[in-house]
Amino acid sequence: MAKAKIYQPDKSAMQSGKAKKEWLLEFLPEKPYFVDNLMGWTGMTDMPQEIRLYFPTKEAAIEYATRQKLPYEVFLPKKRSFIKKAYADNFKFRNVS
Repeated sequence: MAKAKIYQPDKSAMQSGKAKKEWLLEFLPEKPYFVDNLMGWTGMTDMPQEIRLYFPTKEAAIEYATRQKLPYEVFLPKKRSFIKKAYADNFKFRNVS
């Protein structure tokens, strides 16, 4: 069976909030992609790579992987640094030379 990857996905570029709390379990590819000779499209024959399972917590995802006897790897999210500044800082004079 393919190795599973458990991680907390980043928010999309269209989101501004930080409320994304769900964890994702997806499988790493076992077989490489191939290019169709006739049309030139990229294809794959690796079906588990298309499966994405969402869990409310990291522990729930790990419990599922161990219950299904899946080899897994957990990737912890990096903490984002937040620089508090005022809106007026956008219009400050900066000597750019």
